[in-house]
This record gives sequence, structure tokens and C-alpha cells, in this order.
Amino acid sequence: MAANRIPKSASQATAPALAWLILLASAVLEAVWATALGLSDGFTRPLPTLVFALTATLSMVGLGLAVKSIPLGTAYAVWVGIGAALTVGWAMATGVEPASPLKLLFIAGIVGCAAGLKLLPAREPAESHHV
Repeated sequence: MAANRIPKSASQATAPALAWLILLASAVLEAVWATALGLSDGFTRPLPTLVFALTATLSMVGLGLAVKSIPLGTAYAVWVGIGAALTVGWAMATGVEPASPLKLLFIAGIVGCAAGLKLLPAREPAESHHV
């Protein structure tokens, strides 16, 4: 199946460092859209609904760009983990959710696991399947 591999040109793949920055920015946007979703009151409040729609779109676009250079499983886990940690952190900071040492420990665990995925050495999969 190696003959079916489609090589990525320099214009198709995002540079790895830039891809990670885009991914982190997209994770921040995920926290923004998740917070805006909660504030939208079921999409009945116009401003939070607009913030949700804009940031959700930008977050997905960023994730899509990042996965050109970062494996999908790793990128998605980092995106979700960092976005979730920031969402809970913001909710605790603003008093929407109570903070506790145990909750902070588990959030630190999520962030630590996401950082661990970034630190793993990158390598090409043995075989790539394209549809």
C-alpha cells in the first residue's frame, strides 16, 4: 500500500512548531466557545451565541490545520484536554464552579498528559492508508 501514499508538499503541511502553536490557540478557542455555549442560554442570547459560533468555527479550522502536521489522535487529545482544563479553570476562577485541591490536581493531570503527548518523539506511521 506504500504506492498509494500521497506525499505532503511543503505547502500542504504546516511546520511542526507552527502546527503546535495553532493547536494550542485552537484549544484556547475551544474553552472560549464552551464558555460562550453555557452563557448563550440555549442560543437565546445573541452575543454569547455569536461568540460561540465564531470561536467554534475558528477552533475547528485551527484543529484541521494542525492535523496536517500532528497525528490526529495526539492533536485531538491535546485539543480536548487543554480546552477542557481551561474551561474548568475559568469556571472555577469566575466562581461558576467550586475549586478544590483535588479538582486542581486532576486538571493538572490533564495538562500534564497533554504535555506528555507533545514531548513524545514524532515518527511516521509504518503504513498510511488514504481513501
